[in-house]
Amino acid sequence: MNLAAWRLAMVLLLLSATLMLLGVCIGSAGFEDLLRPLVYPQVDPAHSALASQIVLDIRLPRTIGAWTAGALLGLAGAVAQGLFRNPLADPYLLGSASGAALAVALALLAMGSASGILGNTFSVYSGSLLVRLGLTGAAFVGAVLAVMLTLILSRGVQHTLRLLLAGVVVGVVLGAATQLVLLFSPESLQAMQSFMLGSTAFAGWAACGLMLGVWLLSVAIAWALGRVLDGLSLGETTARSLGLPVAAIRLVLIIVLAVATGTAVAQTGLIAFVGLAAPHLVRSLLSTGYRWLIVLASLMGGVLLLAADVMARWLIAPQELPVGIVTAVLGGAYLLWLMHRNAMARGTA
Repeated sequence: MNLAAWRLAMVLLLLSATLMLLGVCIGSAGFEDLLRPLVYPQVDPAHSALASQIVLDIRLPRTIGAWTAGALLGLAGAVAQGLFRNPLADPYLLGSASGAALAVALALLAMGSASGILGNTFSVYSGSLLVRLGLTGAAFVGAVLAVMLTLILSRGVQHTLRLLLAGVVVGVVLGAATQLVLLFSPESLQAMQSFMLGSTAFAGWAACGLMLGVWLLSVAIAWALGRVLDGLSLGETTARSLGLPVAAIRLVLIIVLAVATGTAVAQTGLIAFVGLAAPHLVRSLLSTGYRWLIVLASLMGGVLLLAADVMARWLIAPQELPVGIVTAVLGGAYLLWLMHRNAMARGTA
């Protein structure tokens, strides 16, 4: 039993619970204690009923959705870094982000302009159930199809370098295609910006249930293949000499990576650095095998995105920052500090 890993997991779960309580109390007006009316409804029944509606219909699903999306990205980041044996690998490495963005841009173009069929209030995070389902489905399908295209271009999963290069090519080409679509549909640009910057504002209970189910399944599969990732970290030749079916296992891990990333992106848009930073944070606190690294990176991802979402709501209330900007600033600053620390360590060695 890895006691250090258990302790870190407990700390991350405690941080998650604390941030969830804080997230429930932060809205457009800043901090507002809605827990007291829920605990003591007899003091003011009318206020308690309103607080219950706000918490259960808006803030709690958003808070849980932010944590679950972060957990999916953290898990996908750990799988990607183990699969490609590259500490700079992130969940979007195989083109899933570009595929999702292109699919959403095409969906926006098909649905009509903001002032057209769907009215002036139309956005990528519209409250319309039909629009939300259409855009969410498009983002997920686009992300998965982009990964499939990467696999086709790389001629399977046998060669890591070819797979990485194919992912880069697919990302660049699909990104250019997205810009081309927006060039011919400028009215969709503002709506598309919401997706590109990320948002957890419209995560409902259905989205939470879907992400939670995918997360549990992905964690179970990744945990079962954790020992295999440990073998792959020694090199493909060594892994094959140990009798591991490298190609089949890599395909399963790529499917887990694509589904986890696609599900998170479909519900919250493109959120940077969470999947990249979460495994690094875990490694800086604990040295462990991939089984525990994947679980802990997933929990760390949930903490990071939930903390960023709380900050995005609170910093300039009643305005709200796009959560993707907060994660990019914080994640970029952390990685720069990490690079500086590693450079200093090598210089003094």
